[in-house]
Amino acid sequence: MSYELREELPTPERFRELRAAAGMAERSREGVERGLPNSVYGVTIVEQSSGETVGMARIVGDGGSVYHICDMAVHPDHQRQGLGSRMMDAIMRYVEENAPESAYVNLMADVDGFYEQWGFEETRPASKGMFYRA
Repeated sequence: MSYELREELPTPERFRELRAAAGMAERSREGVERGLPNSVYGVTIVEQSSGETVGMARIVGDGGSVYHICDMAVHPDHQRQGLGSRMMDAIMRYVEENAPESAYVNLMADVDGFYEQWGFEETRPASKGMFYRA
């Protein structure tokens, strides 16, 4: 199969489908429709023969001092082909070209050993991640 990386966001429907297929927590349709347009940057991976979006990743934040990489997902039928790495390369290229010096770039790592290749480090013991779900 042949894939194309695009600098665009998925549709709200495909966003929710990819999260579900990847085993990620569900997001409400209303939340996705509100949130996606507020992304700082996003990429998708499209399988060229079908035109189907099979991967996504995005950055949210204030576009200046804080950048949060999130919603990284590749459909299970298309995993293990380097698509996540292609998306992270694009995400990090954006950060390197656009984030001011000393901007804080973070993410929630759910794959051990993956994000370290782009220079990410665990915050423990200096800090701990926390969350609150509405």
